[in-house]
Amino acid sequence: MLVLGTGVQCDQNSTKVIGLDLSLKNLSGVLSGVQFNQFVDLIDLNISHNSFSGELPIGIFNLTSLKTLDISRNNFSGDFPIGISNLQNLEVLDAFSNSFSGSLPPDVCEIASVKVLNFAGSYFSGPIPGAYGSCKSLDFLHLAGNSLTGYLPIEFGHLQTVTHMEIGYNSYQGNIPWQFGNMSELQYLDIAGANLSGPIPKDLGKLTKLNTLFLFKNHLSGLIPMEIGNILTLSSLDLSDNMLSGPIPESFSDLKSLKLLSLMYNDMNGSIPEGIAKLPELESLLIWDNLFSGTLPQELGKHSKLISVDVSSNGFVGVIPPDICSQGALTKLMLFSNYFTGTLSSISNCSSLIRIRLEDNSFSGDISLDFKLLSNVSYIDLSGNRFTNGIPSDIFLASNLEFFSVSNNPELGGTLPEKTWSSPALQNFSASSCNISGEIPGFQFCKSLYSIELNQNHLSGIIPESLSVCNSLETLNLAGNKFSGEIPAKLGNSMKLKSLNLSNNDLSGPIPFTSMEITSFLGNPNLCGAPLVTPCHNGNGIHTGMELRSRNHKIAWVLILSAIVVVLLASLFGIIYYRKQNVNRNWNLDSFGGLPNLTASDVLKSFDSIEAMESQHSSNSVCKAVLLTGMTVIVRKIEWGAKSSNLLMDFVNRIGNARHKNVIRLLGFCYDKNLGYLLYEYLPNGNLDEKIGIKRDWGSKHRLVVNIAKGLCFLHHDCRPAISHGNLKASNVVFDENMEPRLAEFAFKTISAMESGEYNGVTDHELKDDIFNFGELVLEILTNGKRKKWGMSVQRTPKDVILKEIYNENEVGASSSSKSTREEIKVVLEVVLGCTTSKVSDRPSMEEVLKILSRLK
Repeated sequence: MLVLGTGVQCDQNSTKVIGLDLSLKNLSGVLSGVQFNQFVDLIDLNISHNSFSGELPIGIFNLTSLKTLDISRNNFSGDFPIGISNLQNLEVLDAFSNSFSGSLPPDVCEIASVKVLNFAGSYFSGPIPGAYGSCKSLDFLHLAGNSLTGYLPIEFGHLQTVTHMEIGYNSYQGNIPWQFGNMSELQYLDIAGANLSGPIPKDLGKLTKLNTLFLFKNHLSGLIPMEIGNILTLSSLDLSDNMLSGPIPESFSDLKSLKLLSLMYNDMNGSIPEGIAKLPELESLLIWDNLFSGTLPQELGKHSKLISVDVSSNGFVGVIPPDICSQGALTKLMLFSNYFTGTLSSISNCSSLIRIRLEDNSFSGDISLDFKLLSNVSYIDLSGNRFTNGIPSDIFLASNLEFFSVSNNPELGGTLPEKTWSSPALQNFSASSCNISGEIPGFQFCKSLYSIELNQNHLSGIIPESLSVCNSLETLNLAGNKFSGEIPAKLGNSMKLKSLNLSNNDLSGPIPFTSMEITSFLGNPNLCGAPLVTPCHNGNGIHTGMELRSRNHKIAWVLILSAIVVVLLASLFGIIYYRKQNVNRNWNLDSFGGLPNLTASDVLKSFDSIEAMESQHSSNSVCKAVLLTGMTVIVRKIEWGAKSSNLLMDFVNRIGNARHKNVIRLLGFCYDKNLGYLLYEYLPNGNLDEKIGIKRDWGSKHRLVVNIAKGLCFLHHDCRPAISHGNLKASNVVFDENMEPRLAEFAFKTISAMESGEYNGVTDHELKDDIFNFGELVLEILTNGKRKKWGMSVQRTPKDVILKEIYNENEVGASSSSKSTREEIKVVLEVVLGCTTSKVSDRPSMEEVLKILSRLK
């Protein structure tokens, strides 16, 4: 075999081209099929990782010598053409990640030699053909991430050569056929997220070569068959997010190769078999949100390098196993919401820990954590326990600590350590209701701090003026203490402070805030000025509050006028600059499917003029344009520097390939060296903000909320890495032709950061901000737009008041027929309260939110 140039292979006599590799060549357009007429002797054809669109040409099936056909990661659409069975020598067919629709090709298994079939990541619908059970040589089958329905074919039981099967993330009917237990060579089986119901067939225990079994996110019920313990090769077992019941089978103690055991989000009960602790390869034990009880096996961690343990939200009692961290690999220990007792001696020197969540238990004694050794820990929650003897003085030595909470430990006592705020990464510090006394230490190093909760203690003295240097502070709660003196005037200049509570202290003097609610200051009889009704008087008899407001108004007008002048000058110089530039640039067009067959030049001609687009529309501005074919699109302009080019291009490509029915689609990207236009599908049915007041029944509102949650969950959990929306609100939820909601205007906060060169990856805080905005949006939907951007105010309003308002808005009475609706509304309100809590780390993930909402109705 002779290789000629890049991607071309010839036979030994150099007379025939037998291999053609055009992958990753940035090719696009529609293939007619005539391109392959000259390559009738091809054995290997690879056109993957390009942007080919349109239908797959049937002419490819004339290449009857093909053994490998790779068309993956393109944008081929329409039905997959009939005729694949002509390729009787074919061994590998990879069509992963396209936009095919219609049925799976039924004739592919007429090819006796086919070993690899990959139709994942398109829009194939209908059932899996039963004929797929007749693939005599099949080794690899991947059909996940389509829109497949129907029952799983019992004919799969005839597949005696398959080692790898992924058929999840579809929407099937019925259960897992017992015949699947006959696939004797199977090593990897993934049917997650597939709408399956019924019991797990005990016949799966006959798959004695299986190392991975993923059945999570289904509706499976009943007991876990003890026969699963016969699969001694099993390394990863994930049965989470189902409706399984009963105990963990004792036979699991025989799974000596098991690394992952995930049973979370079920209704299982009983205690953990002692043999689980003796599994030599066990790394992750994830069994949270069940009904388990008893004690944890006391040898847990002694025999294997445990990395992650999450047994939270169960009914466990007893102490932390003494050897849980003895192998030095434990990073996550999640024991919250149980009935654990005892001390922290088992983990006091566990230097590998990153997350420690022990809240809502009955732990006691000292907080005996050696923070000097906990150099990796970022999250510690010890709230809701019975700890004593104060907060350790060396807490500041935990250099990566971001979140620390000991709230609701009424016997903790002590004072705040002098160097509390010196931990460089600290963001959230919560120690409310801990019987802490003394003064607040001064602030010097607090650039990351955004939340301080010290309410309901016995703190005294003045509020330190140095608190004003904490420029990122958003939440400050010092209510229910003994603070005296004036509120530092500099604190009133904090632009980021959103939630403030200084009530029930002994503060005096003027209030330096103009936008906080009155409840933030009640219970301080010597305070004066807005928003309190008590005015402040200076020596001349002038109301100090009025004087402050007048001065603030003057400063505001000066700033506004200055900003207008700057904007006008910038616009003028910008227009002059762009007019001097050569507008005939080297433009490119990347199509992500759905665009007509256009060139970059065609797209630019659709604008009134490129010069007008460049000068009249600022970066991130949005307008509507009609392409030459008559298709209407939404156009958003972006600009970037040289350092951001590759990063931004990759990100735009990820957005273009992100496909979900509740997320608006990016159709194409027209760009040159540092300027580009994102072309989005145009949906003419308006947005949610325009329609928020429309009367909807409860079922319609629930579907609307769930579909919005699905879109946001896709961005957070199905995109890798995650994509934050960045600006979720009613006007950014648009409706398609079926009046189904789609998330629009997402990811532009990330794009703006990339444009300016300030992008450092999507943070968990940004994702949690999305969740906060989702909670606000849901409340807006529930109240028909009456409660818009209510934010943390919902946390300070009695729940029965909110429920009454929602019941009235949705015309839900007190009759027995309305009982189920009222209960569902209560559940949704709990979701809202969870999403909008001020403690960012307590906000649920979108996966958790969607799970709760989807269980309704």
